[in-house]
Amino acid sequence: MFQKILIANRGEIAVRIIRACREMGILSVAVYSEADRESLHTQLADEAVCIGKAPVADSYLNMERVLSAAIATKAQAIHPGFGFLSENEHFANMCESCGIAFIGPSGEIIGKMGNKSQARLTMMEAGIPVIPGTKEPIYEWEQGLEIAKEIGFPVMIKASSGGGGKGMRVAADISEFENHFRLAQQESINAFGDNTMYIEKYIEEPRHIEIQILADKFGKVLWLGERDCSIQRRHQKMLEESPCAVMTEELRQKMGETAALAAKAACYENAGTIEFLLDKHKNFYFMEMNTRIQVEHPVTEMVTGIDLVKEQIRIAAGEPLHMRQEEIVLKGHAIECRINAEDPERNFMPCPGTVKDLHFPGGNGVRIESALYNGYAIPPFYDSMVAKVIVHGEDREDAIRKMRSALGEVVVDGITTNLDFQYDMLNHPVFLSGNVNTNFIPEYYESEESREIDAEV
Repeated sequence: MFQKILIANRGEIAVRIIRACREMGILSVAVYSEADRESLHTQLADEAVCIGKAPVADSYLNMERVLSAAIATKAQAIHPGFGFLSENEHFANMCESCGIAFIGPSGEIIGKMGNKSQARLTMMEAGIPVIPGTKEPIYEWEQGLEIAKEIGFPVMIKASSGGGGKGMRVAADISEFENHFRLAQQESINAFGDNTMYIEKYIEEPRHIEIQILADKFGKVLWLGERDCSIQRRHQKMLEESPCAVMTEELRQKMGETAALAAKAACYENAGTIEFLLDKHKNFYFMEMNTRIQVEHPVTEMVTGIDLVKEQIRIAAGEPLHMRQEEIVLKGHAIECRINAEDPERNFMPCPGTVKDLHFPGGNGVRIESALYNGYAIPPFYDSMVAKVIVHGEDREDAIRKMRSALGEVVVDGITTNLDFQYDMLNHPVFLSGNVNTNFIPEYYESEESREIDAEV
């Protein structure tokens, strides 16, 4: 087992990993930008190293500086968390070259599954159901249009290197295609430096269902149930729950076994998620694989009792998975709400500032993950998520009541958050019915003007 791990991240996920290290008797090293000098993760870690100025290119995305910090502190492994370098194949390869364990899959696997076109090909070869679409990369809109006509509108135009909703547009018909293709491709170039696109059939009224998997170095793959991540805004998840309200045992088994097969086809190691779209007829299609821990991993931990971060560390250290598939049982229902420093009344504009008064709820089945504290100045340079509220109840109705109670206790004075927006969603009759899909927020909460603004972004 490792004696010291460097956490190449910030905020609540860095705090989460540091706590897991503490419980395992492992020393932790925090890295931070100048803007994060007073952040909670720097205070909780055993050591902390400044790696640059506030911009991510000068700090959290600077691979040489992160590795230099690991070498200087004699860290044996690096946990990348999510975002930043977590799905960067070059960084994973650099870690290997330096003799430092990367807590995640190999660079080769990250590259293969991170490229959506290649991931689709891998899944198709393994017999995994995929959304009808292109098999080869697309670079010109005229080429894409001909394929879109064959597939049939509406179609989704997606960046091959995309993530977090960037480089994605839905073209409802031929007249929209050229403009949406150009917008998505330019966004991909700006965000990822890649103009490679692909086209797939747009599944109407879909649910976004992801299956959590764990895979060790000995070929064993386990699936840990599903998470329903359908409540999204501009492809960014806002509320997640497990299990899915419409999931049957038969469908869960089928999706879980398919996810395990997908992981084996990719020769995957460590924690990851297989992402599916589930249509209203209960047909499911592979969408992508996330080769890292997810923001929403706590809901799976709550219903399975398995600590995913600790399992990640054990796998990276070469230990086999000690569980059997039949031992993994979902108990109760869990919900996670992401608390963001943003203003829903102003098109979700980020609202960084100083926390003047802070109170988080507690109680049986309530879990908070956050790096906030009284007096903390939230930097304007990073993601707006400042906390996650997770609850676990006997069933979905109990979990919803518990989440309402928990959100009602949260106090974050000094900044504007989406707390009231989350609370309102928890009371919406469509959410209460469990009949949600990825169009829930656009359909019920966004004005036509807001949707037009989003389409231009």
